[in-house]
Amino acid sequence: MSLRHALLGLLAEEPASGYDLTRRFEELLGRVWPAKHPQIYQELGRLAGAGLIAVDSEGPRRRKVYRVTPEGLAEVRRWLADDDVDHTVRLEPLLRSFFLWLLPPEQARAHLLAEAAFFEEQARVLRAAAAAKDYDATPALQSVRVAIESGLRLYGALGGWAAWAATVPPAAKPVRDM
Repeated sequence: MSLRHALLGLLAEEPASGYDLTRRFEELLGRVWPAKHPQIYQELGRLAGAGLIAVDSEGPRRRKVYRVTPEGLAEVRRWLADDDVDHTVRLEPLLRSFFLWLLPPEQARAHLLAEAAFFEEQARVLRAAAAAKDYDATPALQSVRVAIESGLRLYGALGGWAAWAATVPPAAKPVRDM
């Protein structure tokens, strides 16, 4: 259900076409909740069918601009306030870390150092994003700033973890032959 609510939240800020939503989704949410163009368009059809969004206008080549309805706004607010949060962390780098013992130490170390570099770069990108706008301008931008800070802290912590993991077994000592 999170794709549905993410789209409602984006449309609560301002009406947008499917193309614009796909672009905004990738820019704002792509690091935390990936969704591709076909998924977004399919969900827009479901949202319209449920009366949670409506066509605001139609432009050239039948380009539709959608807006959230009062029912859609009520639904995203209900989701924010009442639904249980799924706190499951699904991070492939952490899953892979369970099996690093299967690699030669130098390969495990190289993998972890590459992960550390990736996470540090993501944190750098988010630091730049945090500094780029006046996040006090609107409530929507204030929420974006809170989300950016979450990502910045998470990527920073993961970068530190990967750098540390590169210095301890199994990356720092030979593995047993299988």
